[in-house]
Amino acid sequence: MATSQAPGEGPVRPVSVSLHEGTIAALKARTGKRGMSAYVETLIQRQLERDRLRELIEDAETEHGPVDRAAVDAKRAILRGDAAGSADAA
Repeated sequence: MATSQAPGEGPVRPVSVSLHEGTIAALKARTGKRGMSAYVETLIQRQLERDRLRELIEDAETEHGPVDRAAVDAKRAILRGDAAGSADAA
């Protein structure tokens, strides 16, 4: 019986993927030959997180309607420390 593991958990095992030669060269230049797996693992985990976040947003918008863009911009201003925006967002 196989157990379901979250991204980044469980034993490491090799898989085969096909990449364009230019992509491989750029990857090797950035990571060195020995760092490729860790780099690709991190990228995949990040994309999976983004995919899941997009799904959560879509579910919330289905249930509650679209996001109020002005409210998002006001909250973003607070997070960035924009004093002018934070007064409007409060």
